[in-house]
Amino acid sequence: MSKIRTQYVCQNCGRTAPRPMGKCPGCGEFNSMVEETVAAPAKVVNARAGGMVRIGGGRATPQKLSDVEGMADARWPVPIRELSRVLGGGVVPGSIVLIGGDPGIGKSTLLLQMTLHMVATIGPVLYVSGEESERQIKMRADRLAAEAGEGTGLSAAAGSEQLFVLTETNLDVILEHVQQVKPQLLVIDSIQTVYLAGLESTAGSVSQVRECAARLQELAKTSGIAVFLIGHVTKEGTLAGPRVLEHIVDTVLQLEGDRYQAYRLLRAAKNRFGATSEVGVFEMAGSGLLEVTNPSEVFLAERMVNVPGSAIAVTMEGTRPILVEVQGLTSPNQMGNPRRTPNGADLYRLLMIIAVLGRRAGVRLGENDVFVNVVGGLKIDEPAADLAVAAAIASSALDRAVLADCVLVGEIGLSGELRAVGQLGQRLREAHQLGFRRAIVPRALRKSVDKWPEGLEVIQCRSVRDALEKVLVPARKGEE
Repeated sequence: MSKIRTQYVCQNCGRTAPRPMGKCPGCGEFNSMVEETVAAPAKVVNARAGGMVRIGGGRATPQKLSDVEGMADARWPVPIRELSRVLGGGVVPGSIVLIGGDPGIGKSTLLLQMTLHMVATIGPVLYVSGEESERQIKMRADRLAAEAGEGTGLSAAAGSEQLFVLTETNLDVILEHVQQVKPQLLVIDSIQTVYLAGLESTAGSVSQVRECAARLQELAKTSGIAVFLIGHVTKEGTLAGPRVLEHIVDTVLQLEGDRYQAYRLLRAAKNRFGATSEVGVFEMAGSGLLEVTNPSEVFLAERMVNVPGSAIAVTMEGTRPILVEVQGLTSPNQMGNPRRTPNGADLYRLLMIIAVLGRRAGVRLGENDVFVNVVGGLKIDEPAADLAVAAAIASSALDRAVLADCVLVGEIGLSGELRAVGQLGQRLREAHQLGFRRAIVPRALRKSVDKWPEGLEVIQCRSVRDALEKVLVPARKGEE
């Protein structure tokens, strides 16, 4: 007979403790330790009885790697190209994908759109919801099909007999329906609402989320069913539940966006079947999440030219170059403690750029507040945008506009030098296609393999001071 015991589990990081604690020793979160009753597992006398049995019956046995059948081309195509790009080219059978995001950001809408598109090609799909009724899901599917219009493939798919919907939170019952329906694709909305009756803790607790995810992983790997999980996020924007949840799944997707803007960004934080640097861009509309095929035009649509404090950076999101406007604003500080506030840029790189501007380029910002904003909600992490950030700040501080038809690409070093960046030719071709005629790039010390597009004037600079002299509009007489 198993022994019942009580433990306290942190709902943020999953750390356990035998007694209540006001502060979690693992993550430092206050009031996150929740009491849970667990049953200690009985000792296994026979070692063979302790192995994991596959859901379809039988036991796993070692195989030679040369005898294992490959799955290089076994991907199900996803008609939503932006989602397919982030997934790595399609859905891999037997994979388990976790998608997270703020409430109302569009997670359920995106997965319902995906199932409506794919059900006609891959076969049965089971959509399980613990938060909505079958009628609510049907209403949303009809609305997506009606507002999408003819020619999208949604009208026929919305009434397809191959798409099954279920409102259930008991995982044992869900697995019974999986055995009956035998779907190719399973969607769980959301993992925090599902529970196992054998555990004493409530749904959404660390123990429930961990064990339910482990059971669904076993289902995916032994039956070949692709499983998509929707996960809640914490107030900091990270996925709720234990950290082990992200280790269990094959792919972790994050749907980001500002609630006051219509654009959504889908990123892959982890992907065992593709690159993690890809990003998908969507626009929230009445017909669901619409693909944005050319994000550069969207991010530059409302740009004001010849205004101090604005510069254009060319950043790479995976294999896609994206032009984005970087805005800078400097203001005299009256409190004696200047602020550095980035929105969409890294704080530590901003501090370094400010220091380099003051020491190497003569732009003193020690007594000014500095604000940097990346337009459109995009977050820039790569160093190639350093020069655009520096130009936007210097433009605002000197009240001199950046050349309107110029893009800036380059990493800034501590000595004020400009360092080369990768995929420069692809960046410049994208800028040329959007109508830009000049580009400020680092001076190449060796012959570049990239060919620069014809009609684009490429200005090579060795230092940030030299780049600012060439990109800033000369001050008018009387304003110097």
